[in-house]
Amino acid sequence: MAYDEKLAARLETALQDREGFSKRKMFGGLCLMINGHMTVGVTSEDMMVRVGPDGYEDALAQPHARAMDFTGKPLAGMVYVAKAGVRTKRQLDAWVARGLAFVEGLPPKKAKTTKKK
Repeated sequence: MAYDEKLAARLETALQDREGFSKRKMFGGLCLMINGHMTVGVTSEDMMVRVGPDGYEDALAQPHARAMDFTGKPLAGMVYVAKAGVRTKRQLDAWVARGLAFVEGLPPKKAKTTKKK
């Protein structure tokens, strides 16, 4: 699945100077990670934001936000934000800040080791 490359570039610009930044293809789009934790991402239609369980209801109450339900059932702590909700730098930065607020409180993930056969 293709993702919105312009939105991906804007998100990368917002996060690329942060320690622990990386990118990974996930959820049919591109996810931007901090210390191995998905923070924000982009699909063909929407921005994804990991807001955590405590920030979930407040995030859903924001304009242009909806439950992230690509599996058919909502993922608690994750929301989609429509393109209309991230048109300006200010809007985008506010959503990135929500994602960062949650993942910066998590311990860094350990690197995965590969099993030898």
